[in-house]
Amino acid sequence: MRARHPVRSSQFILRIPIPRFPAGRTAFAQRKLSISHSRSPLLRAPPSITLLSKRLSVNDFAQSVTDLQTWKLTLAYDGTDFRGWQVQPGEPTIQGELQAALGRITGESPLPQGSGRTDAGVHALGQVASFALQARIPPENLLRALNRTLPPSIRVLETRTVPGAFHARHSAIAKTYEYRVFREPVCPPFLARYVHACPWPMDVELLQKSARLFEGQHNFLSFAATDPDLASRGVDPAPKPDQNAKAPTAPSAVSAVRTIFSSAWEQQKTEAGDLLVYRVRGNGFLHHMVRNLVGTMLDVGRGHRKLEEIPAIIAASSRSAAGPTAPARGLFLHSVEYDDLESSQKTE
Repeated sequence: MRARHPVRSSQFILRIPIPRFPAGRTAFAQRKLSISHSRSPLLRAPPSITLLSKRLSVNDFAQSVTDLQTWKLTLAYDGTDFRGWQVQPGEPTIQGELQAALGRITGESPLPQGSGRTDAGVHALGQVASFALQARIPPENLLRALNRTLPPSIRVLETRTVPGAFHARHSAIAKTYEYRVFREPVCPPFLARYVHACPWPMDVELLQKSARLFEGQHNFLSFAATDPDLASRGVDPAPKPDQNAKAPTAPSAVSAVRTIFSSAWEQQKTEAGDLLVYRVRGNGFLHHMVRNLVGTMLDVGRGHRKLEEIPAIIAASSRSAAGPTAPARGLFLHSVEYDDLESSQKTE
């Protein structure tokens, strides 16, 4: 069928084919069908062709497909009952719950990208996730809908739209982690999920001195996990390597050099008892790095290692040189920092 009007090169015409019956077949079909079937739209007089054809610009069509909006979410969660952030078949995960909630709310199921892949049992006070949606929904409405849909152990604190180039992990410039150590002989059951109970004698001054030794730029390979998936999962962004350089083999395929901006212990008095809180801020962290730092420092504080050993542990670039991995339950992803995003919308 020819178009009634000439079509420009940047346009095309969408047409819906109209079935036509040969002469005499319509009456025969009506006799064979019931009264209700005889009223079928296929047997009605065809409407005007102008109602079935729509002229659509190619540019408009492409825009409707690619017009996605990038979102930045800040969320907190109790990681005790989850197998970490990353989706795992048949296992409850933070990423999986968030993806499912977005699907129920919007009909879309983007896979949210987190600023870091927290392990099983690790908590977050300020995890950040990013994803793209076609649905146009006010940020405050999305926040309310997610918190009604997600389990109570996951709460969305903020929703906002951001520039399309934003990525929760790759755009991060700094992160802060907290590790909490409970110092009393008996740990209350309502705290047991969120602290490492360590009632043994501890030299807090040695803890502080050991923490300061980690500040600055170092190769933290001695404090990185040695599990088989090290090269693919638990590392935060580091400066991009030379593209012309030959890629080394695992586990050194992942750069272990990180910059720690601050590293310190703080004593806190709570109603339940004394708490030691380690807070570390850096441009990135290796898998298990914070927990291995804490385990090594607690060994120093308890007198199992000497403070002077720490520089040698760093230089060894061997996991066996450092102390044990502290339990996951005491670790919190405290906050993630980004460059200024004030040009985007924000939930009030």
